[in-house]
Parts: sequence; structure tokens; C-alpha cells
Amino acid sequence: MAATAFGPVRVTEHRGNDDLLTAGLGLDGLRAMTAPALADPESPTAVEVRRRAVWSNWRGIADLAPGGGYAELYGSVAPSPGREFQTLARLPGAKQPHRVLVQVPDNFDQQARCVVLAPASGSRGVLGAIAVAGPWALPRGCAIAYTDKGAGSDYYDLDAGLGVQLDGTIGGPDAALAFQPEQAPATGVAFKHAHSGDNPEAHWGEHVRQSAEFALKVLTEAFPDAAPYRFDNTRVIAVGISNGGGAVLQAAQSASAGDWLDAVVAAEPNVTVAGARPIYDYTTEAALLMPCALPVLGIPALPTADAQCAALATAGLIQGDTLGEQQQSAYQALRANGWTDEALRAGSISVAFDLWRSVAVTYASAYGRLPAGAHPCGYSFSAVAKDGTPRPATATERAAWSSEAAGIPPGAGVAIVARVIDPANPVAGLQCLRALWDGQGADADRVRQGISELQVAPPAAGLPVMVIHGLDDGLIPPAFTSTPYVAAARSAGADVHHWQVRNVQHFDAFLGVPVYAGIYLPLLPYVYEALDRTWAHLENGAPMPVDAVIATTPRGAGKPLQAGHLAIPR
Repeated sequence: MAATAFGPVRVTEHRGNDDLLTAGLGLDGLRAMTAPALADPESPTAVEVRRRAVWSNWRGIADLAPGGGYAELYGSVAPSPGREFQTLARLPGAKQPHRVLVQVPDNFDQQARCVVLAPASGSRGVLGAIAVAGPWALPRGCAIAYTDKGAGSDYYDLDAGLGVQLDGTIGGPDAALAFQPEQAPATGVAFKHAHSGDNPEAHWGEHVRQSAEFALKVLTEAFPDAAPYRFDNTRVIAVGISNGGGAVLQAAQSASAGDWLDAVVAAEPNVTVAGARPIYDYTTEAALLMPCALPVLGIPALPTADAQCAALATAGLIQGDTLGEQQQSAYQALRANGWTDEALRAGSISVAFDLWRSVAVTYASAYGRLPAGAHPCGYSFSAVAKDGTPRPATATERAAWSSEAAGIPPGAGVAIVARVIDPANPVAGLQCLRALWDGQGADADRVRQGISELQVAPPAAGLPVMVIHGLDDGLIPPAFTSTPYVAAARSAGADVHHWQVRNVQHFDAFLGVPVYAGIYLPLLPYVYEALDRTWAHLENGAPMPVDAVIATTPRGAGKPLQAGHLAIPR
């Protein structure tokens, strides 16, 4: 670990009407539809920014709705007083830093010392995994090391020259910003996942390892009487969901991972192994074909879907003279490429929220290591007027980026601005994105090179790894990710255990919508249970969970979640 890997450390205390887990909001405050108030929305304090970030990240990951079972059947929001230590860390050769934040509860167990590593899901900010790790680790007396994995919500206003500081407030170009892009002839907004130039996804495992190193440094300085804290005397467990799940599997892959990691729990992981489809491949395919295909499954079409079907047929991407034939052709193409009906039904959520295009636009920039203003398909990011034209961001919008942005636009006042490639072709932009995967030219070569750096090897020998995935996941389908990963890991003799859960899709947070709550179940109960079982294995030698395809029961519309619906293996 380089001596200069970590910048200045910001230390804060969270007690009384504040705490580590909910920032003093409790369950009622987290459930509130309105974000915590700001005294001055144009210039909130660091305390206000943190409280909003906690509120936003909880609501973005967990189902907190009444009847959903949180803090009743599973999970906890009990106050956890303690300290936070945060810094900007930098990998060797990286152009930009990543955020690392360590929570040390007042009940930290110095005798049974433990650290839980919790990389953010998606592209979220540094607290993006607070609902994943916090409710399990903090009551147990473990410290938590979070990282934004080189993505996060540190947006930069290219027009005003303003960005986000370590404490979450806005600062100018002379401040120590968490992300300050290279000079480029661009306007609007830049953000780290797309514009760092580092292809952060290829380094997620290194981000996780560095967060662990920072945690040990913090603990050594916080508890000098019990120092030193080292990997050989501190239990280290990594847990993550979605992109965070992919990050912990990346961390597990080195031959030496067993020297510093004791166990890994990865849920719905965005992970790519040799021979499997990377996320950019199936995302761009879904963006093109899924809106046209969904009516075959009885899912109402979006208003633009008919025109999209016709454009796809004109381009020769699907067949058929009638709308019904075109829909069937799109559906059959997706099924032939590995999509299940369950994944397609849940994928309709991503269609409705324009997530496929959102992911593809950002990831193309990231894989190509492209600066702001250089997207090969002409996409950019900006605040927009009511007519959709770019405009400067306001001070209020900038102030909310750190706490409310999910790390990928659209959201938090930042939109995707699309260049009109062909006014007569409504899918021209999507075709351009797809061509970066299956087309020719320097841009496609550059993006594919970035994608080629993502393949994950099996975990270190003897390292216990638990993989959990909902079989209805429509954003990161198990057929392309966890299933081939488990097969490859086992072929290499790895200690991998696998739960596949029926009636679970990708987004617990969407279960607050009644129509989804009636047919889908949350993923987090299985993550917490897997952590319990993994802890028992490490502590007492109890066996790791056996493989299971878990036959769950949807709770039905308007009915509260019960333990029997989850059918968690015991």
C-alpha cells in the first residue's frame, strides 16, 4: 500500500439525535416521502448533506414500506452511535480518487475485531451499501468500510467549474474536490463513472481491497491500546449487491485474496466470466429489442414501442410486416440469446424507467475511457429546461447532487441529452450504442477493449463465497452473470455456495409500488441470512449453506409479508 494512497481524513461523531445507521431518522424518517429539510437549499451544511444521503441511499435499496417486513421480519434500524472516518483514496496509476468511508460503532468489539467491506451497489455514492451492510454489521460490533468504487455522486458542473468536496458540499476548482475532470471542450455535467478515464469497473476489486486497508489504518489509530489491526488478526467479510456484488467477487479472485479476506457474500452480482455475456452486450440488446417484445408477454407497450418495432424491422434487426409479427420476432430474438420470460417481465421495469439506455450511455463512456464531450454517439449530460434543451445547473441542484444522485443520470436534476442522429429513425441512438459492441471502427474497438478488462477469475482457494440471485432479476439476469460464475468457480475447485431465489427481481426499493409488492419478494432477507450463516461458519465451524433453488410464495396484493413467503433455508 503506497504511503500516499489516502488523502486527508475527515472524522465525525454521530450520537444523540444522530447515528451511523439512519442519521437519527429512524424508520419513520426513512419512510418519509419528503427528504430531510435543508435550512438553505443552495448551501446545505455537511451534516444536512449526510442526513439526506443516508435517507436517499436507504430508500434506493431497501423496501421500507409498511407491510414489507423491514425491521419486523428482517433487518434493523436500531440507532448505532459511533464515528465516521472518510477520505479520498487513489489506486496506483488512477487519474481520479474513490471515496472510502469507515464507520466505527461505539460498541466495536476490540476482542472479536471485525470489518465488513461494503462497496456501493450500482454507481451510487459511498453510502450506497448502507442498507446492505449497516443493519447486520453495526449491531454486531463490526466496523464497516464503504467505497463508491470509483463511481458515485460526485458530479462536476463543467459550466461553473464547481464540484463536490470530501464533506459533500460544493467547492470551486481550487478546493480539494472528490472529482475534477480533465480539461475538455464540453458543457453540462461530468461524473466520475463515465468520465474519470479510469474504467473503474475493471478495478472494483482493488477499490474493495484499498477500503479494507484504510479500515485497518483507522482502527489502529482509533484504538492504539489494541493496535495494530492487521489482516491476520482482524476478521474481514466482504458483502455487496448488484455492482457491489461484482466488486466483492473481483476482490476474491486473486490468489492471495485468502490472505486478507475471510469470506464473501455476493448478491445479484454484475460479474462477467469468460464465455458469458457482459453487461454492455445484454443491456444494449435490451434497449433495442425489449420495448418491442414485451407485449408478447401481455405487458402493455410504451407509447413509443410501435414506432420502435417498425424502425427495428426497417433496419433488419427483427422480422415481420405486421406489428404482431415484429413483436414476436423481437421476443424470439431475446429468448434465443438467453433471456427467460421471468427476466423479461422484470426487465419491463428497466424499460419503463429508461434504465437500459441510461446504463448503456454511461458504460460506453467508462469502457472507452472517454472525457466529457467525447461520447461516440453524441450523448451528454446536463440540467435541462422544460423543453429538454440544456441549461446551466442551479445552485440548489448542485447542492443536491452529492446526497441525491444515484451516480448515473437521469436523476437529481441531470438529464441525458441525446444528439439527433437521424430524425426519421427513433432507434438511431440505440443502434449507435449497440454498434460499439458489435460494430467496427476505432470507437467500438476502444469500448470493447475496456469491456475485455472486466473478466473475473474464480475466487482464491479455500475462501468461502456465498452467491445469491433472484431468478426473476431483469436487470442483471443470473443466466448471464452468477450462474456462469458459479460454474466456472466450481470447475476451478472453489468453495462457492449458491442460492437461487424464485420471485425475486433486482430492485427491493420498487416493492413499495403495490403492483410489484404483490408479485415479487425482497432480496435483502437472504443477504442478511447468508451473512449470519457465514459468520457462524467462521466463528464456530458451522457448515456454509447448501445450494438451494428457493421456492418462495408471493405475498399477494395488499397483504403483509410473512416469513412463510420467504421460505429462507434454515
